[in-house]
Amino acid sequence: MKTKSEYYDLIRTPIVTEKATMASESNAVVFEVAMNSNKVVIKEAVEFLFGVKVKSVNTLITKGKVKRFRGQLGKRKDTKKAYVTLEQGNTIDVSTGL
Repeated sequence: MKTKSEYYDLIRTPIVTEKATMASESNAVVFEVAMNSNKVVIKEAVEFLFGVKVKSVNTLITKGKVKRFRGQLGKRKDTKKAYVTLEQGNTIDVSTGL
C-alpha cells in the first residue's frame, strides 16, 4: 500500500476527448498515468483515491509526435493512458477536481 501522495503522482490527469467520452458510456474512465506504472498499481490508486470498485484496467503507450517549433525539429513526450473500467453502479465525475 502506497501513500496518498504517491497515488496522486501515479494518476496524472483525466483525459476528456471524444473517444474518452464514448468510453464513459460503457462505464470506463481514461487517465494519463506515469510511464513506470502497471495495471495493478493503477487499479489500487483509482480505488483508493475515488472510492470505487475497478473491474479492469487496459493501458497503452502513445508515442510522441515529431513536430517543428520555429523551424527546429522537436519531439513531444511519450504518454501512457489507462482505460479504467468500473464495476456496475460505480461512477467517477472527471469534470470536478481531485
